[in-house]
Amino acid sequence: GADMLVCFGGDGTILHASKAATRSNVPVLGVNIGTVGFIAELESTELQLLRRIAAGEYEIERRKMLDVMVTRDGNVLQRETCLNDVVITKGAVARVVRLAVYCDQVQAMEFGGDGVVIATPTGSTAYSLSAGGPVVEPEAGVMVITPICAHDVQSRPIVTSDRRVISVRLERSGKRNAFLSVDGGRAIRLGAGDTVQVACSPYETQLVRLKDRSFFDIVNHKFRNL
Repeated sequence: GADMLVCFGGDGTILHASKAATRSNVPVLGVNIGTVGFIAELESTELQLLRRIAAGEYEIERRKMLDVMVTRDGNVLQRETCLNDVVITKGAVARVVRLAVYCDQVQAMEFGGDGVVIATPTGSTAYSLSAGGPVVEPEAGVMVITPICAHDVQSRPIVTSDRRVISVRLERSGKRNAFLSVDGGRAIRLGAGDTVQVACSPYETQLVRLKDRSFFDIVNHKFRNL
């Protein structure tokens, strides 16, 4: 088998490649040729640093992943694993989707709005951040629940322990469809009463690190260049 996967692209490309690599226990080195690129280790101008791999001058950083399960009337429709986030959004511009969010079967929030993002620390700098969620350092043992344009001032982002099981149900009273996308992949349609369950996965993505840089230095650098 392969010793390492070197992936050229933006974060979306790296996310897609990381799923297969993780299940094969292969570390991933991302080279950013996209825009922001929080997951990538190298920029396209830093390819000379690839020499460090041959010299063994690198470290492996493990990133938490999420297991996602969609159920309808007690039947499992889909299972996926993701590194960044789980996004449930409304189906049309003028519509509002009504969602109930539970942590370990206790209701955490119920609101109408554009949807909700459940993110890992890695995914906290993606869609969750755009929706008003916090920036979370990758080593934190948490998940982030971020409502998207909630029509309720009390529905604010929540940071939970990664030991929780988060469930999102599309309320029957809403009479609207919604769509689920995992790590930006193909969206699947959700109907009223469907439940999306999210929990910390036993799998972890292994990212190759060649540079000794603080997460906060990376964030500050990326934000300055947006």
